[in-house]
Amino acid sequence: MKHVARSTLAALLLTPVLATGALAGSEDVVVENAWSRASIGTSRPCAAFMEVRNAGDEAVTLTGLRSDLAMMSEIHRVTTDARGVSTMAPAGAIVIAPEETVAVAPGVMHVMLMHLRRPMQEGESFPLTLTFSDGGKVTVAAPVLGIAARGPEG
Repeated sequence: MKHVARSTLAALLLTPVLATGALAGSEDVVVENAWSRASIGTSRPCAAFMEVRNAGDEAVTLTGLRSDLAMMSEIHRVTTDARGVSTMAPAGAIVIAPEETVAVAPGVMHVMLMHLRRPMQEGESFPLTLTFSDGGKVTVAAPVLGIAARGPEG
């Protein structure tokens, strides 16, 4: 019985140490080149894009995001099969290695903004908050470009 109690106590004491190393680093995240396309009303989802860079020396895990503009937001990954047919599905948690940049870009991944609360109009911007496994958050203003925009450069 004493052995079980000691093992349990050791596990409880070690857990915060392990968690700290695995969850550290969202303060080193830099979000750049965020943008979105204008929406077609509110009945259709819209997409946002950005680059998420980990400037730290430990991996960070992007676990979710939200915007007051949409009732539901998630990152979708695009895959293309051998026949050239593309599909998308939720990406889940995304681990970003130290000094790595993840491109949330057309044809690769996108932030799917679903059940819009209002139309997204060209020329405005909206806040998008990324959440990480360590509880950290990074908020960025995403400008809304034209409905056919291919990126911030035009």
